[in-house]
Amino acid sequence: MLLYKPYDNDAALAYARRWALSRNPLFYNFSGVGGDCTSFVSQCVLAGSCVMNFTKDFGWYYISVEDRAPAFSGVEPFWRFMTGDAEFRAANGGVGPFGEEIAREAVRPGDVVQLGREDGTYYHTLIVTQLRGSEPLLTAHTRDVVDRPFSAYNAPRARFLRLLGVRLELPLEACAEALIEGRSLPV
Repeated sequence: MLLYKPYDNDAALAYARRWALSRNPLFYNFSGVGGDCTSFVSQCVLAGSCVMNFTKDFGWYYISVEDRAPAFSGVEPFWRFMTGDAEFRAANGGVGPFGEEIAREAVRPGDVVQLGREDGTYYHTLIVTQLRGSEPLLTAHTRDVVDRPFSAYNAPRARFLRLLGVRLELPLEACAEALIEGRSLPV
């Protein structure tokens, strides 16, 4: 049975601030091999959700550099998983965080930004860590930045993502068994 819990935006932002200019030793640093931007934002989202989706190829998870989903560290797969793109819908309909595309004018701290080229390919993932008026200030890895203004980027395209919540499974059988046996209450 799938349940929904709110996405913890404050935890995601706290993670972004803590690790913006350094690397969490639990994760591989992809800076020298294509970029660490999406992995960093995924780490922020993981802090805000605490749930991964272990569906092979189309999920969103990180166990090690050799055992991770493309969506954890790849710009396009990240977007497609989080928004429930057709190819990823079966995985994204399961456990894990999920979101939707939003308008630039609706952006607030905790939202995700992806920068793209004229041809429609996207190449960089960042997190909004605060607003200066209506200007999003972005934090990212690869070229590590904290609170860099959105207007400082010369990308011809940008898209914006709001995390809406987190799906998780509740093992009802285990809950009932523990309750019946007097071992624990469901939490």
